[in-house]
Amino acid sequence: MNTTLVPAQGDSPAKKGPASPPAEFRPAEREAVYRAIHSRRDVRHFRPEPIPDDALARIIQAAHHGPSVGFMQPWDFILIKDQGVRQQVQALFHQERQAAACFFEEPRRSHYLSLKLEGILEAPVNLCVTCDPTRGEVVLGRNAAPETDVYSTCCAVQNLWLAARSEGIGMGWVSILKLPQLRKILGIPPHIIPVAYLCLGYPVSFEDRPLLETVGWRKRLSLDQLLHFDGWEAGATADSAWEGFQEALESISGAAADQ
Repeated sequence: MNTTLVPAQGDSPAKKGPASPPAEFRPAEREAVYRAIHSRRDVRHFRPEPIPDDALARIIQAAHHGPSVGFMQPWDFILIKDQGVRQQVQALFHQERQAAACFFEEPRRSHYLSLKLEGILEAPVNLCVTCDPTRGEVVLGRNAAPETDVYSTCCAVQNLWLAARSEGIGMGWVSILKLPQLRKILGIPPHIIPVAYLCLGYPVSFEDRPLLETVGWRKRLSLDQLLHFDGWEAGATADSAWEGFQEALESISGAAADQ
């Protein structure tokens, strides 16, 4: 028997599938995205209260929705609360921090050693984000640039960072760690790349500026020094095609400086 499905009155076939997200954000939504980007900080000082499980789940889910070349999704997430594991990681950090100090002359060496550059034991959760370069037999778009698997993993980290900021949760990236030793502590297989060791928790405060800028270690570069138009060398001066963009950028930069 021929059975033709007819939508009920007032219904439509469009309602059968999942609703599509709106193409544009409302102004308040757009401003919230930019607020998260501009107020994100590398946090080192954490309050002791735990991260609620639902908030942590949302943050990890946001990381898993990061973009990846060829939809490779090369990341894995090692969540760490065990104090013994974290003490080993902190000991590795202190060892490497002392080793790095030899690259600076005084008084910069003492300045470097005075900086708090981790919150491994204070943060309620540590997280190691890894990259599996073998995930997927042939990854679309990766043949010419195989390192895009690591780039993709970094996109997941950025998603995680911004999601955490929107939850009022701080994140700090601990990069002063030797990867072979970190692999051993966490039992990471040799072919897996540890990309980011992160500390997550509620911060003592979100500062107005990055810590290293506040303490005079480095200044934020001026964006006009970093722009190139239609090629590296051609970027020294922009032609009339870019006048509108440059005016808009000056306006935005001026507004940001006034805040």
